[in-house]
Amino acid sequence: MTGLITGSRVRLRPAAAPDAARFEEILSHPEVARWWADAEEPVAAQVSYLLDPDEGTTTYAIEHDGVVVGIELAFEEADPQYRHAGIDIAVHPDFQGRGLGSDAIRALAEHLFTVRGHHRLVIDPAAGNETAIRLYESLGFRPVGTMLSYERGPDGSWHDGLLMDLLVDDLVPAAEGVLSGS
Repeated sequence: MTGLITGSRVRLRPAAAPDAARFEEILSHPEVARWWADAEEPVAAQVSYLLDPDEGTTTYAIEHDGVVVGIELAFEEADPQYRHAGIDIAVHPDFQGRGLGSDAIRALAEHLFTVRGHHRLVIDPAAGNETAIRLYESLGFRPVGTMLSYERGPDGSWHDGLLMDLLVDDLVPAAEGVLSGS
């Protein structure tokens, strides 16, 4: 899955080596690191993975007015019996609250539905990340269930995750969506 994806305010382009420093800056920011950091994997290793992900995963740089404001990933399950895609996103705090995260998620969701042919998307925020959960709900994602001790936080302790999904007909159009949030 490659190529440029455009939203109403952002564009998503496949991540490339020149994005490494900016990705590291985004992931190292305390407001992002509290949700993305891994106690056992340094930020440089995370960035390395983002620039060369596993098969079925695509990393995008989120750009707004020519500035990389965030990172978005698409994970695709190819097994026809379980075919779906997942999304993950991190927006630099200086650009949160402007509707850029919503636009990026909506643009990638529309691409995954219309171009890639998926009928369902999943996202798995930390159960305590209320801001992200509200944003995802405003786009049409619904909670499926809590995954106990799902991911390890930066302090090494386990934290719960919330599994959410979005069916193709449930994506809230841009005119109806809330433009606040990340």
